[in-house]
Amino acid sequence: MRPMTPDDLYAINWLGECDISPDGARVAFAVTRMDRETDAYTSAIWVVDTAGGEPRQFTAGAKRDVSPRWSPDGRWLAFLSERGEERPQLAVMPADGGESRLLTKLPLGAGVPAWSPDSLRVAFSAKTGTPLDPDPRKAKPYRRISSMKYRVNGQGFTYDQRRHLFVVDLAGGEPRQLTEGDWDDTQPGWSPDGARLAFISARHAERGFDTQSDVWAVALDGSDLRQLTPTQGACGAPSWSPDGRWIAHTNHPRWPSNERLRLVAADGSELRDASGGLDRQMGAGSLPGAVAQPAWLPGGGVLTLAQDRGSTNLWVGGAESGGRWVGRVDGMAGWYSVDATGNTAAVTASEQTRPAELFAVDLATGERRQLTGFNAGWRAEVSLQHAQRFTVSTEPGVEVDCWVMKPANFQEGQAYPVVLNVHGGPFGQYGETFFDEFQVYAGAGYGVVFCNPRGSSGQDTGFARALVGDMGGPDYRDVMAAFDTALERMPWADRSRLAVMGGSYGGFMTSWIIGHDHRFKAAISERAVNDWYSMQGASDIGGTFNRQYLGENATIQEDLDAVLRQSPLTYAKDIETPVLILHSENDLRCPVSQAEQLFVVLKQRRKDVEFVRFPDEDHELSRAGRPSHRDDRFAVILDYLDRKL
Repeated sequence: MRPMTPDDLYAINWLGECDISPDGARVAFAVTRMDRETDAYTSAIWVVDTAGGEPRQFTAGAKRDVSPRWSPDGRWLAFLSERGEERPQLAVMPADGGESRLLTKLPLGAGVPAWSPDSLRVAFSAKTGTPLDPDPRKAKPYRRISSMKYRVNGQGFTYDQRRHLFVVDLAGGEPRQLTEGDWDDTQPGWSPDGARLAFISARHAERGFDTQSDVWAVALDGSDLRQLTPTQGACGAPSWSPDGRWIAHTNHPRWPSNERLRLVAADGSELRDASGGLDRQMGAGSLPGAVAQPAWLPGGGVLTLAQDRGSTNLWVGGAESGGRWVGRVDGMAGWYSVDATGNTAAVTASEQTRPAELFAVDLATGERRQLTGFNAGWRAEVSLQHAQRFTVSTEPGVEVDCWVMKPANFQEGQAYPVVLNVHGGPFGQYGETFFDEFQVYAGAGYGVVFCNPRGSSGQDTGFARALVGDMGGPDYRDVMAAFDTALERMPWADRSRLAVMGGSYGGFMTSWIIGHDHRFKAAISERAVNDWYSMQGASDIGGTFNRQYLGENATIQEDLDAVLRQSPLTYAKDIETPVLILHSENDLRCPVSQAEQLFVVLKQRRKDVEFVRFPDEDHELSRAGRPSHRDDRFAVILDYLDRKL
């Protein structure tokens, strides 16, 4: 068997959202591949029987077909499709196959479908506003901006394109807009009688200055609009109880903190914690409107996903205490769906040496059955490395999870270079999942070390908030203590050939580490935060993120010392390590000026620094950039590591 290379990205099938049919007999799911010829991604909807058998391709997938949703009567499958359209539109097909038809042709596209209980209508959230004239000969109009939050990485300017709720009839006709206003309305969920929609919106007076949002509800004619939650953090994924009395939802009390499960009475009169006594990050979903809603189980309890120490599994809450894990394994679940009986869940989940596949989980026993093997043939050709997990007590009461991955074709007695990789976020976790980056580096002959320092998710809220006001303090100490312990467990590590790298917050930590430690022979700082001073106004989230992490008064005007003290650029004068800076030119999360500043400072000081810029890419290059650019990025990284180590 051969080691993994960057070219293998084109061979992997990436499974996304799944939806189990109401009778539990079938699961629809999206499969995405990188297409070399078009230098783009193609996605198709597939269907597999839960009883077993070969999956069947349901849509052509000429471009991208994603977000499948079965109608409650099981007769139809709705999904988002880009076929023949520039923007994703809502499409529907008979459940047994046949011709699809578009239910929408909106100028800015449609959002993820949500079926009415009677299967006659579909609700969704979609951008409103006037699209730009595509004629390149015409001058673009000026922009009049009055909100601090006016653009988003990967989307561009959003201040004049608000998302609102729409409903369209299965029989056809124009979609009907239910909400309006200078705010976004997303994630619609139907009441069991089909008379109302719950949704997420931020309509409070301070919405332009914070990250809070609420659960709202509205009648289908747009009347009887009610705010149900009291603006205590960020809400998401509203899901009505079968009797219509409660709405389950996720809630971030503040950022950073663990997202928890809550219940709000349908009239807003009562609010309850429903996390089942677990202080861990809960919920699933990453796109506006694309959320895996909490699922109400007939035997009692509400199902969601929860992270724990490098894994993500099904968790049943519904009350303040007494929750339980279901079918817990060392792996990471990314999406789930439950049938109408509440007996079976469909789950997409990955493990270290297996990209995500689809599983059926018996919610009573926790038994898991694998339904797909899309990547089995590829895995039979490629030697994928498993990382060994261990824990490190970095300070009294602090335990950090760490992993060591040996290089491919490892031979005892031989010394190998080692790469320390720090994850982004910082509120996120590495762990028991397939990660193409680590497999490619191991395939190229490098040992890989990764960990979840304080600030990561996967442990309690105190662990997540430990670095607030002290970025580069406890997190830096945890990373270095974990790395020291890892090296002690790696007699094969060549300590004269060590590298450190990371992206986003991992880029911040890379720049920070080499400003405080000189043991590394090479560093790769990617899409990093290097200067909090300029992040405050230049980043799409800088107006809120800086205060949340650096401290409430850590602004240029109020506490400049806190801003500079926590900026890697402040310590760039002490950098001696050769460093490669990678950045995307359309990055709005960590603007390219972050890279430019570090590059110029190091060049002025005659240091060994290289700067690689990717045009037409944003903060998500390594995960969702053009396939050719993802390939190029790996080539640049591997070339640099080869030259320096």
